[in-house]
Amino acid sequence: MGTSSLPTGTDSTAPPRDGRLTDTAAHWPVVESVTPFRGAKTAMRTDTVRMPDGAVADRDYQVHPGSVAILALDEEDRVVVLRQYRHAVRQKLWEIPAGLLDVPGENPLHAAQRELYEEAYLKAGDWRVLTDFYPTPGGCDEAVRIFLARDLSPAGGERYAASDEEADMELATVSLPDLVQGALAGELHNSCLVLGAFALTAARATEGGLDALRPAEAEWPARPFTA
Repeated sequence: MGTSSLPTGTDSTAPPRDGRLTDTAAHWPVVESVTPFRGAKTAMRTDTVRMPDGAVADRDYQVHPGSVAILALDEEDRVVVLRQYRHAVRQKLWEIPAGLLDVPGENPLHAAQRELYEEAYLKAGDWRVLTDFYPTPGGCDEAVRIFLARDLSPAGGERYAASDEEADMELATVSLPDLVQGALAGELHNSCLVLGAFALTAARATEGGLDALRPAEAEWPARPFTA
């Protein structure tokens, strides 16, 4: 009673830093790598990987440039959301503004500012990093950074000319508790919206609150960038 055991092969010799778990960089040798498909924005790759026991196995995954998303809060503490058609899942999903890192080495803050302007015609006076994550690390190398944007105002100047799915987008503002409730009820499914809403709720409950969030240009090892 009162004891626990670790599964065979589990490394229990390295305690978490400061009592917290931390992901670490690792690399298993790649014997061969081929790219059988290249699309407009992403590609599919097959790596033949040598395992720790010496065996080799193929690992298929999508190669992705990375993305940014923006949880934008207005003066009434409501979140800016968009509804957009997503063909892969055959649904119109409520999402937060987001987009690809179109240029290798692009500063993610600059990309986020661009996406907030293009999708919501807004600019923000205060930016913070809310959280970073890998949406599907089992089959895609996409890395996503979610920003918190506050002190919103109209972007000014010419509006972005939307096309394709973006031309059909709807814009709304919703309270944070409503988003959390919708996610828990299984009514909202976009990963950036769900994780962003939960992360903001958690950040407000921690010591230091939103002031303790990382600065907007914090280091991002998953997608190194230049100023």
